[in-house]
Amino acid sequence: MFYEVLKRSLLLVIISSVSTTCFSENRIDTQRPDAPDLAAYGQYAIGVRTLKVVHSQQIDIAKFDASKPNNLPRYDRPLTLEIWYPAAANSKGNTTLDVYLRDGKTKVAIKGKAVRDANPIQTSQQFPLVIISHGYPGNRFLLSHLAENIASKGYVVVSIDHTDSTYRTKAAFGSTLVNRPLDQLFTLDQIQLKSKDKSSFLFELVNPQNTALIGYSMGGYGAVISAGGGVTQQAVDYPWGLPNKALAIHQNPEQTPKYPDPRLKTVIAFAPWGMNYGVWDQTTLKGVKIPMFFVAGSVDDISGYEKGIRSIWQATTKVDRALLTFDNANHSAGAPMPAPEESFVYDEELGFAISDHYTDAVWDTVRMNNISQHFVTAWLEKYLKDNTHMDPYFNLVTHSNDGVWSMDKAGQPKADHSHWKGFNKGTAKGLRFEKLGQGE
Repeated sequence: MFYEVLKRSLLLVIISSVSTTCFSENRIDTQRPDAPDLAAYGQYAIGVRTLKVVHSQQIDIAKFDASKPNNLPRYDRPLTLEIWYPAAANSKGNTTLDVYLRDGKTKVAIKGKAVRDANPIQTSQQFPLVIISHGYPGNRFLLSHLAENIASKGYVVVSIDHTDSTYRTKAAFGSTLVNRPLDQLFTLDQIQLKSKDKSSFLFELVNPQNTALIGYSMGGYGAVISAGGGVTQQAVDYPWGLPNKALAIHQNPEQTPKYPDPRLKTVIAFAPWGMNYGVWDQTTLKGVKIPMFFVAGSVDDISGYEKGIRSIWQATTKVDRALLTFDNANHSAGAPMPAPEESFVYDEELGFAISDHYTDAVWDTVRMNNISQHFVTAWLEKYLKDNTHMDPYFNLVTHSNDGVWSMDKAGQPKADHSHWKGFNKGTAKGLRFEKLGQGE
């Protein structure tokens, strides 16, 4: 016991030392020198605002009593949205976000480029909409590095705090299973209403008819359903602590016209959870009807890789789709923001260092963030802005390590040049990129 306590104390000292020397601020906008080309911030100043909405008369899973299966409590389900958007040039103001850590108790400040409550840019252009859905547990700031980065490139980005799934509201897991796709599409409806409301800052700023959905982990689970992937009978029958057959509402997308919503043009799923628990199969995933981009770590021990994320990618045969793999990365591959300095402490209640929620044992988080920003930018440009100049960023040798750097004296690629486009010489390492087309 003594040695276990000593070991833990030494670990805390080491972690504290690392956090002190490596972090001066909790920045989410860091660009490493080896960041690929499209990770760079775009041309627009960025604003950020908070919006609260209510989804009325939803089943209150957390209060469901299994002994009274016919008595379904309902409530007005609150959702908090964080919205990043192109702002007026030279906007000045507060660029700090106050967020809670994984422990649900510690509140810290993180810093980026987005200016709180900045005036939106004055333009006749309507920007595409991107909705972000966090993991379980998580919050609307978990992918904030990605949100403000893509907002700077001409998108309105809306990240959801999913009630019952945040660090501070974590409750019945069944609530997450039922509500994720419902929250995602309800948020889309709410932004559409705001886009037509003259009193809203989103009035004529955003085009909800041209929307992408980005989901991480349980957010990815919801995103697969929102894309049309109906759940299996096994998932409906499994005792998740849900009202009888509650998941059946997500079972047959062909009989439920809302899936996929015609406003939804593409989905990006980071480490989507569910396939490794039989939530989908090869038959139900044929319901996916919009292009999908998957991001995974090859040793993901939460969502699974071969029998999880990769299997979803293989089974969505009705659409064009791609899979980016971080070799030897775990569940945090590419999605969470950099671990705030204050997270580098061991939490007795959690049983692990809070920073573990954000970090990976092999990959540097900022490095992964930059790579994600690069590929997400290219994917959104292709599918929301019809930018055909993005195709070369996806025409890659499968294993980045196999790429050959071969340039002439003028800096032009030779015939045998196969290094990943957008990556500086020697920086495309430890990655895989694979594509499958409709019908494959």
